Amino acid sequence: MLEFLNDLLWGKVLIGVLITLGLWFTIASRFVQFRFFGQMFKILSGKQLFRHEQQGHLSSFQALLLSVAGRVGGGNIAGVAVAITLGGPGAIFWMWVIGLMGMATSYFECTLAQTFKNAEPDGTYRGGPAYYIRRGLGKKWQWLAALYSVLLLVTFGFGFTAMQSYSVATSFEDAFGIPTYYTGIALALIVGLIIFGGVKRIAKVSEVLVPVMALGYLGITLVVLGLNIERIPDVIVLIVKSAFGLNPAIGGGIGAAILMGVKRGLFSNEAGLGSAPNVAAVAYVPHPANQGIVQAFSVFIDTLILCSCTAFIILLSGIYDPATIASQGGVALTQSALADHVGEWGRMFVSIALLLFGFSTILYNYYLGENSLNFFSEENQNLFNAFRVMIICLCCWGAIMDLGTVFAFADITMGFLALANLLALALLFKTGLRVMRDYEQQRKEGIETPVFDASKFSDLNIDPAVWDQQPAQQDATDLSAANNTVKATS
Repeated sequence: MLEFLNDLLWGKVLIGVLITLGLWFTIASRFVQFRFFGQMFKILSGKQLFRHEQQGHLSSFQALLLSVAGRVGGGNIAGVAVAITLGGPGAIFWMWVIGLMGMATSYFECTLAQTFKNAEPDGTYRGGPAYYIRRGLGKKWQWLAALYSVLLLVTFGFGFTAMQSYSVATSFEDAFGIPTYYTGIALALIVGLIIFGGVKRIAKVSEVLVPVMALGYLGITLVVLGLNIERIPDVIVLIVKSAFGLNPAIGGGIGAAILMGVKRGLFSNEAGLGSAPNVAAVAYVPHPANQGIVQAFSVFIDTLILCSCTAFIILLSGIYDPATIASQGGVALTQSALADHVGEWGRMFVSIALLLFGFSTILYNYYLGENSLNFFSEENQNLFNAFRVMIICLCCWGAIMDLGTVFAFADITMGFLALANLLALALLFKTGLRVMRDYEQQRKEGIETPVFDASKFSDLNIDPAVWDQQPAQQDATDLSAANNTVKATS
């Protein structure tokens, strides 16, 4: 039954839905991910990126790093290797395509998460698909919001947490000979110390951890590219040809390439799943589109940069052979490939990278689970503490168990999670376009820092406590007024 549902969801339904909606979002928004690409860097270098309110909101930058911490996980190392093993090099091309379209999807889901976020009693924010379904679509869709929250808890809070623990523990056993239960216990202790500090402590850890792991992995890839610079064009040609079935002996042909590219692309960058909006909604920004633009960039970092790093490490190595590649899968393939480039210490580097990637993802998964519980019972500390204890236990249990069935079940729940969120995005797309056009109109008027005026959207069920009282809005308004005064005087 699990195999049948998995094949139905990932082999037929989701491929069509993802590509159709990705193209729709891209074309209808006039290629927002490309038009705003330069704006991504402007926002990333601006002071507003690091602004946060004294009551404990996250800055836009912290939310970006936390979402990157979640997107960048085992899928970037093991998942890419599996995609190449089962789908051939062409799977990487389709992963890129899904990544580029996913930037538009992520922009809209994160913009909507900001628009419909809730102000909590302690002054912080909560948001995500469950919230924009409830507020944006109304009471008749409450069932979908509740279903999404349950699926989010089961998939990320439980299933993916155990999977990440398993991947980290088995990798360390292969590279260093450390028994899996030792790794599981150590992982559980460290995770426990962090998650009991809530999202603010998770964000602070991510601020240090994410740049180190991402830049470190990018750095070793640049070394590999430098050592094989003359072969890079050949690998790119191989990827493109395989994507269209022009190398039938490699992988499983065009069908397998598309299937694995789409599946692993979504699994890695999570665009369309609705996971990142849960974090994006917490950020303190003057306009929802700001965080939409920033989160679109996180998809680019994950899929177009870090997934490509693993792909080039494998395809440029001497151990890559389509005839024998199936004997090595996942992490082992990436480890062997890097060891071929830089020596045996490359195996240890991959294991350490997987530890950092997996660890950051567990923290991210915990927050998603907490946010789904908060939808049903706001700021219930007893419930949160019980969930934290369960996460600690999952880190231990996941490290030592054979999780084949858990993996298959999590794939299925992730598929239903994506369908629920994509349905909501399709229904709320016009609202997302409206918010985007408000941002663009202010930019055309010369306003450097567009501000979200909730009174212009009085027909929407927006929480007035979020935008009317937000000091960042007042700061941006004052700045815009000053700019306009200077222009009028000139």
